[in-house]
Amino acid sequence: MCPRGTSSKGAFSLETVIVALISGAVTLAGVLASNSKSRAVMEQKIDELTRRVEKHNCLVERTYLLERDVAVLKNDVEGLERKAGKDE
Repeated sequence: MCPRGTSSKGAFSLETVIVALISGAVTLAGVLASNSKSRAVMEQKIDELTRRVEKHNCLVERTYLLERDVAVLKNDVEGLERKAGKDE
């Protein structure tokens, strides 16, 4: 006699394989769904960081232009001071 759930025809083995395949398919679907969500979150974070970097770069560029303008104004003031010193 064969134990319950097994037979000499291999029915137990076929059931085990079918259950394993179904379990594997469900697990695969879960992993794919999880990866899809993780990827979407990661892309959203990358987009946010890209926007922040663009703002930062704009600020750096504006700061550079202001520093250049201040340097020009400083030279103009120094020139005017020298001119005013000669006129006295």
